Amino acid sequence: MAKEGVFPYRARHPHRQLSTLKMEKLTVPKFRAMKAGGRKIVMLTAYDYTMARLLDSAGVDGLLVGDSLAMVVQGHHTTLPVTIEQMIYHASMVARAVQRALVVVDMPFLSYQLGIRDAIANAGRVLKETGAHAVKLEGGADQAEVIAALVKAGIPVMAHLGVMPQSVLQSGGYSVQRDLSRLVADAKAVEQAGAFAVVLECIAAEIAAQITKQVSIPTVGIGSGAECDGQIQVVHDLLGLTLGKVPKHSKCYADLKSLAVAAVTRYCEEVRSGAFPTEKQSFQ
Repeated sequence: MAKEGVFPYRARHPHRQLSTLKMEKLTVPKFRAMKAGGRKIVMLTAYDYTMARLLDSAGVDGLLVGDSLAMVVQGHHTTLPVTIEQMIYHASMVARAVQRALVVVDMPFLSYQLGIRDAIANAGRVLKETGAHAVKLEGGADQAEVIAALVKAGIPVMAHLGVMPQSVLQSGGYSVQRDLSRLVADAKAVEQAGAFAVVLECIAAEIAAQITKQVSIPTVGIGSGAECDGQIQVVHDLLGLTLGKVPKHSKCYADLKSLAVAAVTRYCEEVRSGAFPTEKQSFQ
């Protein structure tokens, strides 16, 4: 049992419990080694300083500045409209907040599909201008040459297979991926090209499990079952802040939307009734 006063202090100051954890700054090699060490990887999306600071203090291993911000933050119907400048803007806020987690930034649509030279220039901008640690791009064997070129240039790459939101106009939607031979081949291709990890989005669980066993790099699942080496979710879904339909693969751990609406409703009522501000909130 802890000495009198020690445990209660730590309970009252939970950030103190993370002090040792925060010193273990996660690098790309450490992130990759988590698979061999048998430790599950925890990732969430983040788009701003405040949220990134909170998620990092909670102990997540990785934060993805996802191009999903086009939908979650900007209100678009797809990820396609977000620009490289906007990704850099959001990623710089997230990177400034983080003390421990690995910060990965999505390469947006048409920032890497137009050739290796443009891909290196854009990915280089992301790392130089944000302080992030790695980039992520969608595609398997078709993007292996680009991944290899980025890695050769010193840019760590996380790959992304399965449902690929940037190709939604071509695929026609977000259907579960079940092509075992193609997905395994793609996973091996991005591994061989030098990707340090791969996101598996909405891949049938049994297929994602086979991919996880057949590659040496970590697999980070989203809607792809429990056998992946880690999991990633959109933070708005996890916290109950999503305004539309919550995806099947998400689990809501809080209902912050209702709390926020209730708090603002009460604020409106108190201002209109004259109950706020009181002397306590006023300068004399």
